[in-house]
Amino acid sequence: MALKPTIYKFKLSVSDLNHDYFDTLNLTVALHPSETIERMMVRVLAFCLHAYQDDEKLMAFTKGLSAIDEPDIWVRGFDDQLHLWIDVGEPSFDRIKKSCRLAKHTYVYSFNSKSNVWWKESQGQFCTLQVNVFSFDWPEVQALSGMLARTMDLSVTLSGESAYIAAEHQQVEVSWQALQLNED
Repeated sequence: MALKPTIYKFKLSVSDLNHDYFDTLNLTVALHPSETIERMMVRVLAFCLHAYQDDEKLMAFTKGLSAIDEPDIWVRGFDDQLHLWIDVGEPSFDRIKKSCRLAKHTYVYSFNSKSNVWWKESQGQFCTLQVNVFSFDWPEVQALSGMLARTMDLSVTLSGESAYIAAEHQQVEVSWQALQLNED
């Protein structure tokens, strides 16, 4: 018998000071049985980072780890064209090369303790692609994951290269570093 995903519900009050975007997002997120809570929380954070780009509310989590040909998050237009491809983790060069052909914009968010090694090995190839690559601070991602509950109300404030996340009795800052920017 296959294991089923664990479902989490988030009510996120997002204040993106970088883009003058303010909204409340209600997300239902499935944690795949083989996925870590850190990875899931980075997916939620990546969703918040790109919410300002989604005027038509078409951004969605995909089947993720269950569908190898899909990103973690995407934005498809009404014409089914893929506008945004967001991958979380340390994807292969071939996967991102394919995503750059399929989507108008591609983002990668690396987050674990081995991100530096992955980036050193991949940087030479990735610089040939139209992709934006960011790295989250691992201890901060772990602290964010420590806040997790099955149902959460969070305030997420994005300013500069940091996210300030507050729950009822906890708060944490998660910062990121741009490893490669594609200005298109």
